[in-house]
Amino acid sequence: MFQDNANVESALGPALKAAFMVMSRLGGKLLVFQSTLPSLGVGRLRLRGDDLRIYGTDKEHTLRVPEDPFYKQMAAEFTKNQISVDIYAFSEKYTDIASLGSLAKYTGGQVYHLPSFQAATHQEKLRYELARDLTRETAWEAVMRIRCGKGVRFSTYHGHFMLRSTDLLALPAVDCDKAFAMQLSLEDTLMTTQTVFFQVALLYTSSSGERRIRVHTAAAAVVADLGEMYRQADAGAIISLWSRLAIENTQSHKLEDARQLMQLKLVKSLKEYRNLYVMQHRLGGRLIFPESLKLLPLYVLSLCKSVALRGGYADAPLDERCAAGYNMMILPIRRMLKLLYPGLYKIDENLIKGPKDSEKSSKQLSLSAQSLDPRALYVYDDGLSFIIWLGRMLSPDLVNGILGLDLSGFPDLSKLALLEHDNEYSRKLMRILKRWREKDPSCFQLCRVVRQGEQPREGSLLLSNLIEDQTAGSSSYVDWILQIYRQSQSS
Repeated sequence: MFQDNANVESALGPALKAAFMVMSRLGGKLLVFQSTLPSLGVGRLRLRGDDLRIYGTDKEHTLRVPEDPFYKQMAAEFTKNQISVDIYAFSEKYTDIASLGSLAKYTGGQVYHLPSFQAATHQEKLRYELARDLTRETAWEAVMRIRCGKGVRFSTYHGHFMLRSTDLLALPAVDCDKAFAMQLSLEDTLMTTQTVFFQVALLYTSSSGERRIRVHTAAAAVVADLGEMYRQADAGAIISLWSRLAIENTQSHKLEDARQLMQLKLVKSLKEYRNLYVMQHRLGGRLIFPESLKLLPLYVLSLCKSVALRGGYADAPLDERCAAGYNMMILPIRRMLKLLYPGLYKIDENLIKGPKDSEKSSKQLSLSAQSLDPRALYVYDDGLSFIIWLGRMLSPDLVNGILGLDLSGFPDLSKLALLEHDNEYSRKLMRILKRWREKDPSCFQLCRVVRQGEQPREGSLLLSNLIEDQTAGSSSYVDWILQIYRQSQSS
């Protein structure tokens, strides 16, 4: 409809008000497709984030929160009228996702970020995720409350919702792709019961118009031995909560402070566990932790190196950082762990060998440049995208087969759409990617192809995400463990 439109201005605020007038009697879901910074009328925004002097100061966090109160006020109105908002943002230029995303944050919605949108490469992802957004089972006009037994209470709630009273979460829409985290605190210093019960109640309207209540009840044992509690700890649940706390911290503090907070929490818990066993481990100069938490230091390092928290101004575009933060606030545990420590798989042998071998599952490799062999092909999968890395000594036949073009002319791989070609290599690769996508239907991994030595793309797409290696301004996994060890030894 608007492909020949020469006007580049955007009046998002008035459009939101108009949509609200249309929808306020019915409620439902509003999808906003935005490809430029809102520049006209109420809610207009300005370019910010280019001022390098703000980074590292007490004002740095202001870039990551909405600048204009209009968006939060609008979100409150939407929630009151049972309207959930999803944001689809497409621009390569700054569109202030910190402000736009607050519409999704307070209405139970979601932010879909597709920067530098190109129809040829992005259309499959957009088509899939939009279809899922519109067709997945959704609970409408919902409120959620979580109750617990005597002696404990929930003190904080984290996710996309509006808190209506101290413990009532208002959710104009909610679905299976979103998760929430809550923090417990003890009301009694001494628990007298053997078991604590928790109950989540979700009151909602189904798509068929029925008003329903869904109830989940769980029981947790109260133990006298702190060591036993540590042994039963759930690292996935812990890091899912900590990730949300870290994102929220970046909205009132510097990135550096949020990373420090995570390190402090990790050291504190390991120190407490060590103190329980300090007598029997007195001679061992090693890091002591329960089996249940052996991956916690790795996940905390990954969190500190994630797009939402890493480095400073130069390490991630502001919009990408904010979009990553909004995404982490809603991720279920399994997807959060995959985002923090993605899979890296060597698959060239699967493509070359017989049909049975291509079905074999590949071993997950550690995220380090040492895992990369220049004669091989790797896929990096963080649940949001597939990065296909081509070693510089990889067989030209294999490369031509899967890409359908010759690399010797140094084509621009950033515009390449990975399609199925009429040869066995290509068919096998597409089958493998399809199988991986089917494991988690909640989102569609966008394919990007990068060849070894292709800068700056290789650095930004893959090398900066090899968490176990040292990158500019951040520790390698080995150095990190040493650092954590030293801090947990000090009394």
